[in-house]
Amino acid sequence: MKTFREIQRFDQWWLRLLLVVILCIAISPLFMNYDTLILSRFEIASVILSILVILGLFIGFWYVFKLETVIDEKGITYRFVPFHIKSRFRSWSEIKSASVRKYNPIREYGGWGYRISFTKRKALNTKGNKGIQLMFSDGNELLLGTQYPEKIQEILNYYNIPANTTS
Repeated sequence: MKTFREIQRFDQWWLRLLLVVILCIAISPLFMNYDTLILSRFEIASVILSILVILGLFIGFWYVFKLETVIDEKGITYRFVPFHIKSRFRSWSEIKSASVRKYNPIREYGGWGYRISFTKRKALNTKGNKGIQLMFSDGNELLLGTQYPEKIQEILNYYNIPANTTS
């Protein structure tokens, strides 16, 4: 039996660049007063606190927020931490069709992350523009982002899962 496992995080290069820019802004008060070179303890403490808060938020964002996907002979298990405390499981019998597709995250779902709409569509993604589109028997749709579309297509073929006729 084949099994596919993937864990995705928000670890894009531009997020790291954003962190560096924000940290530079946070430490700028230390250099803005270069003519006096005397900062009060309160100013130094506030800069250090700012840096720690910013680092804490970014590190938390990188390591806490993640999309876990497992595909096996029983179906698809997924979890978007911290929104899902427990993993969600959808059996192959609940899935009407599934296919790997390219999508536009901003135009179709309003961006990346845990994306829900007023229709029966939902997307869980952290980066990129490729995912597995699931159509359920109850009419709901779910798109799970992936960085390995070829491997997912292989496993869908292996388990003979019908492809979506429209995507």
